[in-house]
Amino acid sequence: VQLQASGGGLVQAGGSLRLSCAASGRTFSIFNMGWFRQTPGKEREFVAFISWSGGSTYYADSVKGRFIISRDNAKNTLYLQMNRLKPEDTAVYYCARGRREGGRTMTGYDYWGQGTLVTVSS
Repeated sequence: VQLQASGGGLVQAGGSLRLSCAASGRTFSIFNMGWFRQTPGKEREFVAFISWSGGSTYYADSVKGRFIISRDNAKNTLYLQMNRLKPEDTAVYYCARGRREGGRTMTGYDYWGQGTLVTVSS
C-alpha cells in the first residue's frame, strides 16, 4: 500500500487549501482513513477521521467547523478541505490508513503517506 499526499503550499491566513491523498491498491474502499499533522519538535497530532464508507467523520477540536474530510472510493483518493486557515495550522500533513477502527491516535493507523507541507502566513 502506498499513500501519496499532495496539495500543500503557502496560503494567507483566512484562505483555503485542499489536500489530496492518492492510495494504491484495490482495498482503499474498505479502510477507515485519517489525517494527522506535525510541526517541528511536536508529536504528530490527529486532525480528522473518515470511515470506509464516508458515513462517519470526526475532527480535532482545533479544526472542527473549518476542515472537511471526504473520500472518493472510486478514485482511491482521500481529501482534506481546509478553510479559514490560521497560522497555527502550519504543519506537515499526513494521510494514514486505519488498522481497524482508526481513531485519534497514531497507533490506530498502519500505513502513512510522505506528508505535504502547509504554511499559513499571517
